[in-house]
Amino acid sequence: MDEPAHVDVTRRAYDTVAVDYERLLRGALDDAPADRAVLALFAELVRSAGGGPVGDLGCGPGRLTGHLSALGLDVFGIDLSPGMVEVARGLHPGLSFRVGSLRALDLVDGELAGVLAWYSIIHTPPGELPIVCAEIARVLRPGGQLVVAFQAGDAVVQHERAYGHDVRFDAHRLAPHAVEAVLRAVGLVVHTRVVRDAEGHETTPQAYLLARRT
Repeated sequence: MDEPAHVDVTRRAYDTVAVDYERLLRGALDDAPADRAVLALFAELVRSAGGGPVGDLGCGPGRLTGHLSALGLDVFGIDLSPGMVEVARGLHPGLSFRVGSLRALDLVDGELAGVLAWYSIIHTPPGELPIVCAEIARVLRPGGQLVVAFQAGDAVVQHERAYGHDVRFDAHRLAPHAVEAVLRAVGLVVHTRVVRDAEGHETTPQAYLLARRT
C-alpha cells in the first residue's frame, strides 16, 4: 500500500526522538491521575468482557503497554517508528512489539479484545481518520473495547522542534464530537466521554473516548 507523505514524515521524526522521548516521558503517568483512571476503566472493561489480546496501537516506547500489562491485560505494541519499537523492546523484554501502521494493521479481522490508541491518531489528517478508525474497528471483535486519547481542539500544530531535536511534523487537534462521529460511522459506539482541562505544559484540553464495537 502506498503511504501518504505525512506517514513517512511522522515515522522519521519519531525515529529521531525515540530515546529522548522515552526519557522525558518516563514516570509521566505518576502525575496523571485522570490518565490512570481512564486506563484502569479500559482494563476493567476488557477483563469483564472475558479478556483476550489487546493492541497498544501507536505504542511508542511501550510505557503504556507495560502499564496495561501490570493491570493484568494480555497486551502487545505496534508502532510506526522502528526506533520506538527498538526502545520498547529494550525496556520491556517480556512483551511483544512490532513495527506497523494504523492504516494497514497486520492483524486478522476480530482478533483483538481491546485497542489502546493513546495520542496515536493525532498525526492523521482529519480527512483520513475514517481509514484509521475503520482499520481499528476491523481488528476488534464484537464487544471489543477501544480507548482513544487526543488533544481537543480544531487546529493543526506544525512542530519544528520536539523532545530536544529539530524535527518537523504536524499534530492535529481534534473535536471530540467529530472523532465520535467517525467512530460511529465504522461501527464503534462511544459509551464514555472524558475531557479534562490542560495541565502543566499542556496548552489544550485533553479528550478520552471509550467505545465498544457493535
